Amino acid sequence: MAMARHWYSSAPVVDGLPLLGEPGFWAAHLVDLCEGVRPEAFGVDAADAGAMLEHLHDKSAWPTFTVPLEGGFAIVVHYNSGEEYTSTDYFLVSPGSTDAVLASTDQDRIGPGLCWPELAAILHAPDGAVGVTDPHARLLLLIPALGDAGAPAGAVDVVVEALIARGAPDGCEPLARRLLAGHPMWGAQPWSFDADERSWICDGEHSPRQTPLGDHLPPGRRAALEACLDSAVPDA
Repeated sequence: MAMARHWYSSAPVVDGLPLLGEPGFWAAHLVDLCEGVRPEAFGVDAADAGAMLEHLHDKSAWPTFTVPLEGGFAIVVHYNSGEEYTSTDYFLVSPGSTDAVLASTDQDRIGPGLCWPELAAILHAPDGAVGVTDPHARLLLLIPALGDAGAPAGAVDVVVEALIARGAPDGCEPLARRLLAGHPMWGAQPWSFDADERSWICDGEHSPRQTPLGDHLPPGRRAALEACLDSAVPDA
């Protein structure tokens, strides 16, 4: 089961932000979604991708990345390199309340945790935010937590733009489509918007989003959460 985030306080956590610009990072971070895809598709060679994968899975230093959202919320990405396995955990961090697991690649396979409208809504960081603020990096960092069978056709162009901005060569549309197909642990799943709950709901067997996002929060905090994903809400 995904490690509760507070347990990381006793783990060898390090700031992963400097890794985002290193050769091979995106090929390594997205390797689980791209079985059979050569690192050259990301614009890097196999040696750089392999070295970065070893770095991300280093048992003595677990990289963590913070994607700041509106209202003090954030999505925190943790690499967890324990003795038995390595996983990547995606937490929705809510100010003043318990963090929620959006997705995890541990043996319990938790996901998907985001639909495309939500991911598209949080590509731009709040003014003055600290952490991962580049929209292309935010998209590629979080896309493993995505799994949306209803992603619009235009999503491919958005992912292509992010890939090229981060070093991939022209003609990377097949790679973008591969990333949008979802993590192999849970794939692309159907989502629907519950107007009464004002929340996206996922039908995926392994998704934590089968219940409304934020239903564990007090009314004030849930309203703040809705606000940080406001543009993900369909027009009335």
